[in-house]
Amino acid sequence: MTIIKPKVLLADDEAGLRELLRVYLENNGFEVREAADGLDAERLINEDKFDLLIIDIMMPKMDGLTLCRKVRILYEGLPIMLLTAKGEEEDRLLGFECGADDYVVKPFSPRELAARAKAMLRRSTKVSNSNEGTLSFPGLTIDQALHRLEWHGVEVILTPKEFSLLYLLAKTPRIAFTREQIMSSAWGENYFAELRIVDVHIKNLREKFNIIAPFNYLQTVRGVGYKFEVIP
Repeated sequence: MTIIKPKVLLADDEAGLRELLRVYLENNGFEVREAADGLDAERLINEDKFDLLIIDIMMPKMDGLTLCRKVRILYEGLPIMLLTAKGEEEDRLLGFECGADDYVVKPFSPRELAARAKAMLRRSTKVSNSNEGTLSFPGLTIDQALHRLEWHGVEVILTPKEFSLLYLLAKTPRIAFTREQIMSSAWGENYFAELRIVDVHIKNLREKFNIIAPFNYLQTVRGVGYKFEVIP
């Protein structure tokens, strides 16, 4: 029986680090392709189909943030993990604003990266394969099984993280969720990150709603967090 391995693109200009991570990822069940700069990574992304992108921010020819923005235009549902030596909170938030789903700060252990890669794929597969059903609101359809958002029949492309957040809130309209609850549900109970990351993803979702809808479904509950509400 042929085992289909999840395919990962590993883009980093440090050859030694690429080799180390490639061996470790392959030993953990991944198929890995490598790129040494942003332009080569972009070419591979357009030529092949990947289940996960692991992208270093500081790359020659095209930096990782620029590549992340480009990927989100064409392949918004593709999970992206960013690698960087920058550990400041604002740098991490900028990565999420560009569409990243996860962020690993160097130095890190290959074991940690492989574990987080597996977790990202599990969450992505769970969203894609779930049969929880379809949520319907005036003009708006949220299909969990197909990982699809439609506004009057026209698809609105969301990242995996954006869809997870939207579905979480829309399942129970008018119920407020704290940032901690949202982080635990979308990232996992054992994931630790700045709660402002939730604000960044909510901001990205609101911008997409502002383009298609006459009002925004995502409401801020002061002192609590966020809720989904249909405003007549």
